[in-house]
Amino acid sequence: MPPRVLIDLSRIDPDHVAHSIEEIRQFNPHRHEWEQLSHIAMADLESREVCGVLDVPAEPWWARGHVPMRPLMPGVLMLEAAAQMCSWFTHQVIPPDENPGKMFGFGGIDGVKYRSAIFPPDRLIIVGKAVKVSRRRAVFDTQGFHADLSRVVFEARISGLWV
Repeated sequence: MPPRVLIDLSRIDPDHVAHSIEEIRQFNPHRHEWEQLSHIAMADLESREVCGVLDVPAEPWWARGHVPMRPLMPGVLMLEAAAQMCSWFTHQVIPPDENPGKMFGFGGIDGVKYRSAIFPPDRLIIVGKAVKVSRRRAVFDTQGFHADLSRVVFEARISGLWV
């Protein structure tokens, strides 16, 4: 049975840059190979919904060794992209001045299912819906989609905490 889609996909324009990589960097410490978001396409604080985009380059750093001759984006990097999106969104809900000196980090994953694959060059669209956001932790239901939003690539519940 196909999974229930978390948010109304008609609200998403993956080409729209609501928040750039520079804006993401203001809250997420990841740099270089570990930046797993290209931009935020949509962030709705009222509905607690967010959409992030990762444009996978033609020759990503992991392709040489992850299934040579048929580079397949590692599932853990898809989850890392989702976690980075959730971290950025959590900072929008709980501003840094409310948790001074703390960063929001990956805390756990549950219910992970991989349903399709991402191959370079491709685009991974990630959506999330916050289940809980507080000054201690946050929990999001997330899904990844292929570039055209026609198929689910993964789903997972991601949690994080302030450290």
